[in-house]
Amino acid sequence: MANKNILLIEPAYKNKYPPLGLMKIAQYHGPHGTRDNVRFIKGEDRSVFGTAWDRIYVTTLFSFEYAKISESIDFALKVANRHADKVFVGGIAASLMHEKFLQEPRWRGIRFIKGLLSTPPATSLRLDDFSEELYSEDCLSTPIEDLVPDYNILDQIDYKYPVRDGYFAYTSRGCIRKCNFCGVPKLEGAQRDTDSLTSLVKAIDERYGPKKDLILMDNNVVASARFKDIIAEIRDLGFVPGATIRRSHERIAVRRRVDFNQGVDARILCKDPMYLRELATICLKPLRIAFDHLGLKKVYEQAIRFAHEHGLVELSNYMLYNFKDSPTDLFERMRLNVQLNEELKIRIWSFPMRYQPTDRPDRGFVGAKWTRYQLRSMQIVLQATHGVVSGAPDFFKRAFGDTAADFERILMLPHDFTFNREWYERFDEKQELHEYNEVAKALDESDRAELLTLLSSVEPREIALLPNTTENKRVKDVLRFYVPKPKPELFEIWRKQRERLDAEKAGLDTLAEDERVEDAGLDDDDSAPTPTPFVTATQNKQRAMA
Repeated sequence: MANKNILLIEPAYKNKYPPLGLMKIAQYHGPHGTRDNVRFIKGEDRSVFGTAWDRIYVTTLFSFEYAKISESIDFALKVANRHADKVFVGGIAASLMHEKFLQEPRWRGIRFIKGLLSTPPATSLRLDDFSEELYSEDCLSTPIEDLVPDYNILDQIDYKYPVRDGYFAYTSRGCIRKCNFCGVPKLEGAQRDTDSLTSLVKAIDERYGPKKDLILMDNNVVASARFKDIIAEIRDLGFVPGATIRRSHERIAVRRRVDFNQGVDARILCKDPMYLRELATICLKPLRIAFDHLGLKKVYEQAIRFAHEHGLVELSNYMLYNFKDSPTDLFERMRLNVQLNEELKIRIWSFPMRYQPTDRPDRGFVGAKWTRYQLRSMQIVLQATHGVVSGAPDFFKRAFGDTAADFERILMLPHDFTFNREWYERFDEKQELHEYNEVAKALDESDRAELLTLLSSVEPREIALLPNTTENKRVKDVLRFYVPKPKPELFEIWRKQRERLDAEKAGLDTLAEDERVEDAGLDDDDSAPTPTPFVTATQNKQRAMA
């Protein structure tokens, strides 16, 4: 039954890693599987309307990309001429918001697959043998989840994933934890080991050529009973400190690296230096550790010190915020990294990750100890720093303040001032920021709470109406600074600012793109301009040395 037409669709969102699920489905339908004609597109490619497709698969990633996912599902239905039974939708969002997808009337008849394709294809895809659906008799072959990813399909699209030259693999699935903010227990269940990493790497080498890096997507590798065996296997594959590779198309050898891109568990790392000693025997870069709330301070700090003792000095750090934390909690975690950087002479790059419920289709969730306005302010600051919190003291103080009170003051600044801090602090002849600071000094704690509540209750274009909603004179007086400036005035500010900062633009940070995180929530407001970085050339240099 070979030679069927199979279409794979990834929605048009920005993402760092290729769609591993679709790559495995491509393997199932490809030359080493059912020998079908496989086409891969990203977003909507109208050229696919010229083919009669026998099956269409749509992958999904983060739940807050629901709008773009919906567009791809609607597009798939059109391509299938409304034959919903030919359309299959799976992945993270489809699993975590399974009921929401099923309840959408216009998608009735589409198969929404929940969880991993970890049983034989006919079972995991819910194929109907009575209806003689394509490959419905395939009840015994290898689960799609266990297949070798097909790297060739990535050449069919123009989109370039920031991380693509690597072996994408798992040495374990699931997790021993059941954190309330995490979707892994629902997606993958309890922790368990996977099949041989060596076999997978060799199969990829044979079919697609050797890859530079080893990208391991384990959720909690240090919790595996086979942890030491896993690390030994990685060493045996050649991924040891200083490892390089030179392929036929390369003039010089390039350095390789291992990345456990979901991070490792500080609560386990701190128990025994063995874990960091083992990790130091592979070319790990960076060491990623989560620091989700201030209650983990002791175990997190111990893990960092063990890492330093074993020569692991390049670290990356996930920091959850907008969950049960407060702005002060987040600030103290960020500042701890600055202190550890200074004391241990290491480099920790922090990535604040805004919490969103795993079943929410947008980014609108506001934690109990945050306000909508503060979250938008945090996003603006992170846009200016490219989503990264450097451990360089001067840079950190400039971006986030020297104390928790400074940080909360920054989060309450009018957004035009935050976007254009260089201008208002250094070049503005009107001294508007100084005038604002003088007026804001009169606000007490109750006034500030009322101000944040008001600012969080409306869209920016409606702020001009807010003075009519309060009797508080001090709040009325300060609200005028929050009214967004007209676009022509902002354009003129940006033009003048660019002229004065040309010599200070180069190199906001030196962190490689493939060491960043998958999503930091920096692009969810397409209407917002990209702010000019509020660091000076001197601070850039200090940051690069951090």
